[in-house]
Amino acid sequence: MTTPDAESLLAETRAFNAELERLLATIPAVNTVPPEESRRARREGRGIFPPPVYVAEARTLEIRGPGGALSLRIIAPEGQPTGTFLHLHGGGWTLGDSDAQDLRLQRLARDTGLTVVSVNYRLAPEDPYPAGPDDCEAAALWLLSEEGQDAVGAPGPRGIGGDSAGGQLAAATLLRLRDRHGIVGAFGAAVLQYGAFDLSMTPSQRLWGERNLVLSGPIIAWFAEQFLPTQDREQRRDPDISPLFADLSDMPPAIFTIGTEDPLLDDTLFMEARWRQAGHPSELRIWPEAPHGFLSLPMSVAKVALAAEHDFLRRTLALGAR
Repeated sequence: MTTPDAESLLAETRAFNAELERLLATIPAVNTVPPEESRRARREGRGIFPPPVYVAEARTLEIRGPGGALSLRIIAPEGQPTGTFLHLHGGGWTLGDSDAQDLRLQRLARDTGLTVVSVNYRLAPEDPYPAGPDDCEAAALWLLSEEGQDAVGAPGPRGIGGDSAGGQLAAATLLRLRDRHGIVGAFGAAVLQYGAFDLSMTPSQRLWGERNLVLSGPIIAWFAEQFLPTQDREQRRDPDISPLFADLSDMPPAIFTIGTEDPLLDDTLFMEARWRQAGHPSELRIWPEAPHGFLSLPMSVAKVALAAEHDFLRRTLALGAR
């Protein structure tokens, strides 16, 4: 693949943003319709995100979760797996599914040799906090168990990560493993993509305003209300909800990915600084004018950013070139 130069990449991103903003103005904002309607629209490919493509090699496995059966989407690489990657999808804790990004996860598996395990955690508002984090914690513990290792069939190093709400869930899962179970070092790398790390709202969230570029101020507030219907702003600073406020000792090396046209920009800037200050290797990739959710959009910048993340995983987990 020929990598576009920075100037052409930026020009394409700007043009894409203009069309994206125009399209978003023609459809109801996610905070104005019931969640089930937005879920149905995403499943049918109506809206800004491409319709889901289900890859043939993916399989679904059910494990026992804290709320009943918990579904995992598993995509293995070509050839012998080098390890595993626990993936937590985005969607404001309210939207999204573990099978809605097969192509992106297939690329991760093929580029790194890791078997990807994506968690279909419970969603708000039907199941608000702590249901989703509880499911992610349970999936991580299962993956680390002998049963999980046998079922996935991918011994070796492990990574963890997710986008947006999934970034928050990945960080919270690492903290829960450490604080509740005394487990550190089980995941050797974290991939944190434009995560929401402060649900009491960072300055970039509060200053963003009404502009709808995937997220807007009202949309951010609405997602938080679905996930945290009873918590006030101070309660939302609990480290289990807002990992930015956590003790970040004993965390793995991490790569942070963010675009400058993202209301969650400060979340990533602040979290990466605190991660680094805690003594952990970190890489910060800031993509000029990329919007929130860009890794799931048909943009050249998404391809380049994903390549950087997969290279980080190969280097950090010593997976070798593929």
